Amino acid sequence: MNALAARFAAHNVGSIFLYTHEAHPGEFYPHLTSMEQKYKHAAALRDVLGVTRPIVLDSLDGACHRAYGSMPNMTWIFNRSGVPIYKSDWTDHHSVANALEYFIDVVDRRRARQRLAPFRVERLDYRNQDQEAFYAGLARNGPKAVEEFRQAFP
Repeated sequence: MNALAARFAAHNVGSIFLYTHEAHPGEFYPHLTSMEQKYKHAAALRDVLGVTRPIVLDSLDGACHRAYGSMPNMTWIFNRSGVPIYKSDWTDHHSVANALEYFIDVVDRRRARQRLAPFRVERLDYRNQDQEAFYAGLARNGPKAVEEFRQAFP
């Protein structure tokens, strides 16, 4: 997502990472109990995963996360007026890039004085599943995270 943010920055597209909570807490990154701890976890996320976008911390009770759907890995795109123009229950760079390209084209069409009327679309996108990378991420949180996930999804 860092590369995608950099690619679209020239189009005045901003990108942030909203840090909500530990999806799979473990011994190394346990369940969050304070904003100080949350700040440290977010700094580790930045350093370990190389997140270059601004990281914004949700409140400890996850108010922002709940307000926007509570899904584990969501992406939202808002226009300059703050209107949501894209919502995905999973972050996938192909899907996000496709949406950004489309909405940049909409801006160009409006500049060309085309009369455009909005409409809603629902579609099913697909993402690559990398089990090895997923379990490596769980292992970063600690053995407890790996074991609890394996028990929940044998």
